Amino acid sequence: MSDMKVKDLADNIGITPDRLVEQLNEAGVTVSKATDSITEEQKQTLLSFLQARHGKESGNTISKPKKITLKRKSTSEIKLGASSRQGGKTVSVEVRKKRTYIKRSAAEEAEAEAQLQREKEAEQKAIADAKAEKLRLEEEAKQQQEQEQREREELDAKEAARAEAAVEDAVEAEKQAEKEAHQAAEEEKKALAAEAKEKAKKSTKKAVNTTKLTASEIAHKKLEEADAKRREANLARLEAERALKARKKAREEEAVLEKQRAKEKAEAEAEAKKHKEVRKERDAAAAKTKENDKPAAGAGRRAGRNTRTDKFERAELHITQGKGRRKKKKGRGAAQAPVIETSSEHGFTLPTEPVVRDVDVPETISVSDLALRMSVKAAEVIKALMGLGTMATINQVLDQDTAVIVVEEMGHNPKPVQDNAIEIALEVSDENLAEAMPRAPVVTVMGHVDHGKTSLLDYIRSTKVTSGEAGGITQHIGAYKVETSRGEITFLDTPGHAAFTEMRQRGAKVTDIVVLVVAADDGVMPQTIEAVKHAKEAGALLIIAVNKMDKEEANPDRVKTELGNHDVIPEDWGGDVPFVAVSALTGKGVDDLLDTISLQAEMLELKAPSEGVAKGTVIEARLDKGRGTIVTVLVQSGTLKKGDIVVVGQEYGRVRALFNENSETLKAAGPSTPVELLGLSGTPASGDELQVVSDERKAREIANFRKTKARDLKMAKQQAAKLDDMFNKMESGDVKTLNVVVKADVHGSAEAVSQSLLNLSTDLVKVRIVASGVGGINETDAQLAGASDAILIGFNVRADNTARRIIAEKGLDVQYFSIIYDLIDVVTSAMTGMLDDVYKDEIIGLARVDEVFSSPKFGDIAGCLVTEGTIKRTSPIRVLRDNVVIFEGELESLRRFKDDVDEVKSGVECGIGVKGYTDVKPGDQIEVFERVLVKPAL
Repeated sequence: MSDMKVKDLADNIGITPDRLVEQLNEAGVTVSKATDSITEEQKQTLLSFLQARHGKESGNTISKPKKITLKRKSTSEIKLGASSRQGGKTVSVEVRKKRTYIKRSAAEEAEAEAQLQREKEAEQKAIADAKAEKLRLEEEAKQQQEQEQREREELDAKEAARAEAAVEDAVEAEKQAEKEAHQAAEEEKKALAAEAKEKAKKSTKKAVNTTKLTASEIAHKKLEEADAKRREANLARLEAERALKARKKAREEEAVLEKQRAKEKAEAEAEAKKHKEVRKERDAAAAKTKENDKPAAGAGRRAGRNTRTDKFERAELHITQGKGRRKKKKGRGAAQAPVIETSSEHGFTLPTEPVVRDVDVPETISVSDLALRMSVKAAEVIKALMGLGTMATINQVLDQDTAVIVVEEMGHNPKPVQDNAIEIALEVSDENLAEAMPRAPVVTVMGHVDHGKTSLLDYIRSTKVTSGEAGGITQHIGAYKVETSRGEITFLDTPGHAAFTEMRQRGAKVTDIVVLVVAADDGVMPQTIEAVKHAKEAGALLIIAVNKMDKEEANPDRVKTELGNHDVIPEDWGGDVPFVAVSALTGKGVDDLLDTISLQAEMLELKAPSEGVAKGTVIEARLDKGRGTIVTVLVQSGTLKKGDIVVVGQEYGRVRALFNENSETLKAAGPSTPVELLGLSGTPASGDELQVVSDERKAREIANFRKTKARDLKMAKQQAAKLDDMFNKMESGDVKTLNVVVKADVHGSAEAVSQSLLNLSTDLVKVRIVASGVGGINETDAQLAGASDAILIGFNVRADNTARRIIAEKGLDVQYFSIIYDLIDVVTSAMTGMLDDVYKDEIIGLARVDEVFSSPKFGDIAGCLVTEGTIKRTSPIRVLRDNVVIFEGELESLRRFKDDVDEVKSGVECGIGVKGYTDVKPGDQIEVFERVLVKPAL
């Protein structure tokens, strides 16, 4: 390259000419101004100078780096929350690693080697000192142990010598005692002999001193003393020998135990030495790896940090090692970090026996709450539920019965509790302490459909209620208070159709006397028997009214006989049930019936408080477009006034108006009075109890509590998807479902229609009530029917304009009924139309195989005689042997003599070739059948 000026070079490298002139002069290149020229060698000199200034090697244009930083990034995914089957949340985790390597100079390498050598020598010296100290301590321990052993042996020797000396002394004493006893025995013998001689000589002489001991007695006493000494010496010898044996045995056991302890200690030391060698090898390998990968100090935030290099090395949890990420303030007042000693032993101790808890189980409880009360994981509760045949989630609500079974299954003690403190407080606050006064009897008229219940009540009230009922049958409970010459009587008229069982049951529960109407020409029917059952369960008195006595075919004795078969015994047969013959058409016997009712009421002595807060029962409820919810209530105690705050089931409100059965306004209603009231927040269920409360806040609180409780119970029952049901569905195959939305004029009718439709369900077609309610068909009902593919049924109600528009747009099926007979017939026809076609095998001919012969064209041919029906070549066949089907297929040929024919009639011989089957034998039967379409039925 040619020479260039300083100014041009400055422009190329991006600095000012004056600065470049200064650097050139510092590098030893003499220039004075920017217009001077410099050579290539001078430029190289400047470059070497600058490299040396900045710590780089000179002489090379491209210098080698002394520090290398490696960066590594890895990404992985983990799943959180739910199980893999349900999906769950996926989180991406990114791990970044940074490691810096610095190339040391020769001097630094030498210094590092020297430092490492010094550390190694210091470590070896410390190890040698530790070994020497250990040897010294072991020697001292050994000497001390030997000293203790010698002292113990000396002590044992002294004890053994004392024991042996005691034994020898005892033996010597025993010998001495035996010797003395022997001498005493000899002396006694000599004394006795001497006394005998002396006695013979002086037998005639009188004894002078009778109290002086004789020689034989003295000798005998010495003998006894000698025997006692001998026995004592013998016992002492035995005791000494026993003590000596016990000491020897204890010394032997101590020696065996000492050997065992020494053996265990040696094994423990060998095991510790082995572990120490393994750990030493592992530490050496880890140190080598650490030395190879060790980053330079200060080369990053993590460069000088104490980190674990062995992934299998044990580390204590929750203890900070070294410095953390956050800088700590340093100063003279900084406290020294405490030394934390940890133990390698586990802190968990396995329970010796299972813990049994007393678990409070409310009416509804979620799976997670139940697990918390039992101190177990929710997964264990779900597993127990699956074992019981129920699939559940952690948030699913269980009813009390299911929860009790789960708690018992898991080994705890369930304690069912009732969350009804507010209900108990209501009962206590509403106790009526007023004086009980006589009240009118409540009489329920029951019986089979078309037996004349309403007509009889009609005559008593002198009205024409029957003509106003659709189809001439009662379809809801009518409540009337009738003034008679014998006082007031409250009548309840119940439906007699089978669909209205719930209504009849409610009527029987609130009544005092049941008048069972039985047609004299029809006798006892199913609803008659059911009414008897309801009356007995309610504990009401029973009166039988044998109606339609004006007809020629009336037979009251038949009625008595049939009812007698159901434990209803007439009074004239010795029973306690009065039978009254009446005619609702002519009025015959009605006065006798009223007399009987009055007599029974007097016997019951019916009383109720006429003052104080009112209580009653809902007989019927309906929704009126103009006036809202209208509830028919039978007041049972107290006085219900206009303006009272009432709670009725899950609804509450202020009584805005009261009406009697004639739609006349009332200000108050006493016991046994049926009234219609306005002002509730919604439509209550029939049979709900009415209670008057002190203020609206309390009423709202009670109603909301009941709604929440009912909703939780409903959810608990709906959410339980049982495995048994799933298996039944799998086994039964495709079951058709007819979805229905029911709307009716009153709550009781909606309930009866829904129950009747559910009872129509079979194994082939199920009826599912999507929704049922009171009032006309509105937009919500139409939208629900469209979403669930359901048919709309209106019982004594119609659709409004908005609902009719939606029904027309979506082409929904809507049916209006006023008689429940027609409703059941139409729905049954719809269910039948949903069934698939059914084919049935119909046998059309039977032939007996007499002979089998071979044909070169068709193979084996069965020579047969047609015994029944007709054999057709195009029909399928079955081959029977001993009346058991062994083959099913079709004919290949059918011949009469040598001619092919299409059919052969009974009594004619023919040849039959079975397609694909060659095992036909004489005596078999060939059955010919056809598959015919059969109209399906429920």
